[in-house]
Amino acid sequence: MTTMPDPQPSSGVERIAEAFASARADGRRAALMPYLMGGFPDLDTSARIGVAYAESGADVVELGVPFSDPLADGPVIHAAGTEALRGGATLPDVLEVAARIAAHVPVVVMCYSNPILARGLERFLDSLATAGVSGLIVPDLPLEEAPDTLAACDARGLALVPLVAPTTPEPRLAMIGARARGFVYTVSLTGTTGERAQLDAGLKAVIARAAAHTQVPVAVGFGISTPEQAAAAAAAGADGVIVGTRLVRAAGEEADPVAAVARLVAEFSLALG
Repeated sequence: MTTMPDPQPSSGVERIAEAFASARADGRRAALMPYLMGGFPDLDTSARIGVAYAESGADVVELGVPFSDPLADGPVIHAAGTEALRGGATLPDVLEVAARIAAHVPVVVMCYSNPILARGLERFLDSLATAGVSGLIVPDLPLEEAPDTLAACDARGLALVPLVAPTTPEPRLAMIGARARGFVYTVSLTGTTGERAQLDAGLKAVIARAAAHTQVPVAVGFGISTPEQAAAAAAAGADGVIVGTRLVRAAGEEADPVAAVARLVAEFSLALG
C-alpha cells in the first residue's frame, strides 16, 4: 500500500484567502476579524482570548504588538499596549501568543516599524513565519518604503497588508491596491481607532473605491463597535469586518475577560451570518 505524503501547509497568503472563501461559502456576508493586544491583560490571557475568538466565530485574528508610540491607536488600545509593556511583554512573547492562536485561525500581526527595525527585517519576518503567522500590517510603513518589506514577505508566503483611508488619492489607491496581499485594510474614517456612535455615511463609497483598485478582499476597521455596525459595514460591501476597541475594552474591564470576549465575538459573528 502506497503511503501518500502529508499535504504541504498553506502559505500565509493562501490561508487568509481560504478564510475569506470559507466565510463566503458558509453564507456569511463578511469575514469576522477581531483584534487583540498581545500581552494584555497578560500574556497567557491574551493567548486564551485569541483562541476564544477562533472558537466563537472569528475567521482571522489581528494581533497587536505593544509599542510605546502607536500613532494609529485610540486611547483604549494605546492603554492596553502600555499595560502590556509594563507587564514585560516582548516581541518574542507576543509571537508565542501568535503561535498558540495560529493553531486555530489565521493570524495577522499588526506591528509598528520601530520593533521591526530593532530586530532586523529578515529576522523579524523569519520569526513570524516560524510562529505560523499569516500576514503583517505595518501602520507607519509608507508605500514608497514598502518594496523591500513586500519582497521579503512574498519570499516567506506572508501577506503584507496595506492600509488605505477615505483621504487616500485615487492614483495612490491604485498603486496600493495593486501591491496588496491578503486583504486591503480600509480605514472607515479619518482618525485613530476607537468606538463610534455610528459609521460614516460615506463608508459604502470608501469601500467601493478600495475594491475598484485591488484583486484581494476589502476589510473595514476603525470605529466598528456593535454587531449592528458590523452588519452595516458588510451591507456596505465589506468583505471583512475588523473589531478592536470594544473587545480590548472588555478584556480590560470584565472579571472573566475570556468569557466576555467570547460572548461578544459570538454576537458579532451572528450579525454577519
